Amino acid sequence: MRLTRYSECCIESFRQFQPLSFAMHTHIRSRDYPAKARALTFVVAAALCCTSVFAQTPPDDQPSVTPYRPSVSTPAALSAPGWLEIEAGALHARASGSERRDSLPYTLKLAFTPDWGVRVGGDAWVRQTDESGHRTSGGGDGSIVLKRRFAINDTSVFGLEAGATLPVGRRGITSDSSDYSLNAIYSADIGDYHTDLNLASTRIGLADAGVSRTQKLWAASLSKSLDEHWGIVGELSGTQQHGTESSSQILFAASYNISKSLALDAGVARSIRSGVADSSVFTGLTMLLGRLF
Repeated sequence: MRLTRYSECCIESFRQFQPLSFAMHTHIRSRDYPAKARALTFVVAAALCCTSVFAQTPPDDQPSVTPYRPSVSTPAALSAPGWLEIEAGALHARASGSERRDSLPYTLKLAFTPDWGVRVGGDAWVRQTDESGHRTSGGGDGSIVLKRRFAINDTSVFGLEAGATLPVGRRGITSDSSDYSLNAIYSADIGDYHTDLNLASTRIGLADAGVSRTQKLWAASLSKSLDEHWGIVGELSGTQQHGTESSSQILFAASYNISKSLALDAGVARSIRSGVADSSVFTGLTMLLGRLF
């Protein structure tokens, strides 16, 4: 059964960090060179692109990035209005058996106002290995999310996201139908800490016999800035769906702000269900691409 990553709508975000057992539902052919080398090349190329673009923009005119990575939960905040922002990374997930999944998730974010925004994302490339050792590779699902921010006061904000996951990738990797999600968000500063709470519901296009088409996702993160560059985050998240076993995982990650326009992150996640050894490691970046309006 496929775990709908809501966080990018909640949709795209959760899929990047979901436990492997939820993502392994199809098969594909592998490439000749290692996935880790491909992922590293992708991240380095993105960083070089960022450097090239912002070499032409005065630093004082650039807003700071608003990372949604690396946690599953999505913050209620939007990126700077009018500025195109990208998140990209590499994820390697493994189950207790021989199942593996490597992917290159991405997200493009654009806020129209301080309270309205949209993002488009997906998996640029996926390689899956099933229990028999059969591999499949190609493009993954895509997603689109509309977001609304509701400011409460200077330290707390509500958010609401509505989105769809679309089967635009290679057959055998993507699902056979679209999924639709709604995510409620609460974000708050608590002293030196920041918390993001998400509660999402996804209507799955196709579900196995005896399994509900409605999946619920919850995520709660707590983060802290150690100084002007370093930050850490811890998070618990999970899903519930009638007719199948519930999931839950714990995540730890660190981030490093190279500049206002570029932030890096890396972390690990592991299932906390009894008897399940699913785990994942990930790394990525968030950067500004340029001002559109």
